[in-house]
Amino acid sequence: MAKKIVLTGGGTAGHVTPNIALLPLLKEAGYEVHYVGSLNGIEKQLMEERGIPYTGIHTGKLRRYFDPQNFTDPFRVVKGFAEARKFLKEYKPDVVFSKGGFVGVPVVRAASMLHIPCIIHESDMSPGLANKLCFGSASKICCNFPETLSSLPQNKAVLTGTPIRKELFNGDREKGLALCGFSSEDPRPVVMVIGGSLGAASVNRTIREALDSLLKEYRIIHICGKGKVDNLLLTREGYKQFEFVKEELSDLFAAADLVISRAGANAICELLALRKPAILVPLPTAASRGDQLLNASSFEKQGYSMVVQDDELPDKLMDALHTLYADREKYIDAMSKSAQGNSAGIIMDLISEVQN
Repeated sequence: MAKKIVLTGGGTAGHVTPNIALLPLLKEAGYEVHYVGSLNGIEKQLMEERGIPYTGIHTGKLRRYFDPQNFTDPFRVVKGFAEARKFLKEYKPDVVFSKGGFVGVPVVRAASMLHIPCIIHESDMSPGLANKLCFGSASKICCNFPETLSSLPQNKAVLTGTPIRKELFNGDREKGLALCGFSSEDPRPVVMVIGGSLGAASVNRTIREALDSLLKEYRIIHICGKGKVDNLLLTREGYKQFEFVKEELSDLFAAADLVISRAGANAICELLALRKPAILVPLPTAASRGDQLLNASSFEKQGYSMVVQDDELPDKLMDALHTLYADREKYIDAMSKSAQGNSAGIIMDLISEVQN
């Protein structure tokens, strides 16, 4: 009889893509997989596209600031806990793996009450509230950054990195260049600029304002976000814009010599796994809880990336690119020695271990 695993996590794609990366390995290992997520979150669509059975539960956000929804969300959380408990009691999984987000809280807490072992994964350097609420219920807590280990219960913490989708490793440089209309004979290095699913306004603006200087030395692949393409630049030689990419991403990564990126945890773990020297431009604290600043700082300390702060754009960008390209082998070497290279394998071992 096949072993059963419940995956959970949602709210953003970042809480789902590591679970997607585990799916082929779980199937190879003979697991029956079921996903528990929010009623209408992005995770529902992503799992249904892959034919994974899905159960939706009510969920609410636990905020540390005033919001009118603070009065109603606790009732949704309680309802979600009851729904998760009912489902888990009937389905009887051998193990639960949560990638975080508030939908994971009722699932992990309910599983713990039913004595089902749980593994949770924290992407950011500083643990988020949702995962903190699950620490007591977890058998193991996975993390991406060495610095995070000191913030986690010592007997549960494991440095794993983030599971990366296998298809990202199968990119073809020639296909990537062809997608952009770039010649393989052109000696200019290729820089990929990627700002997350919504793009990054300050990075987009900086690249376009500096385009004349950049194109003298580099070719640019610019993944600029939905609705952010600049139609006046569509025919610019050496500059290719995409709103977003799906299947083509692996080929574009293969074509890229350097990357300019925001510092979301999943994005930078992909850069680490693919050994792409990068300039990280973390979201400032005005636009986030500061997790990207911490993520970027850790990668810089470990020698994987350079960091340019948002308010240092555009002044420092060209110099940083020159330095990064000149020292690229040093960064590639540091990334090749990283302990976080086999994340999916380590997590699969933990999934087996907690059941024994």
